[in-house]
Amino acid sequence: MPEKETLERARKDKREGKAPSTQAGEFVREEIEHVREGKHGARSTKQAIAIGLSKARRAGVELPPPETGSEETKEQAKRDLRKAKKGGTKKTSAKRSRATRAALKREGHSAASKTALSRQARSAAKRRTAADRSRSAKKAAKTRKK
Repeated sequence: MPEKETLERARKDKREGKAPSTQAGEFVREEIEHVREGKHGARSTKQAIAIGLSKARRAGVELPPPETGSEETKEQAKRDLRKAKKGGTKKTSAKRSRATRAALKREGHSAASKTALSRQARSAAKRRTAADRSRSAKKAAKTRKK
């Protein structure tokens, strides 16, 4: 379950007309913090980001499923969106919750290090075209606080 502050920051972003990916960024930030403070680990930076995006979708951020990626990932994203529309998620059973937490506890914490995040950001930026990067920078400048 996302923290109250995270939900409030995401709602504020929505009110300000920011993109769903910006709203979802709050949940990703929360997830990275959880890994850093040792609540649980992640196998990779990508996994930590995926968990954050999943939480965002379940919290009601209208983030579409990825265009690229495996069929399983797309299906999971659709399921998360449906859960949000139904009015939240059903309470996870104690057994499953414990198993998930235990599995994540066994993972490392270096996925949230500054170098790992930097590496992930660089590789993500490389996949985008110059025009695409420019367009998103202009859009960000429009919604930036004056």
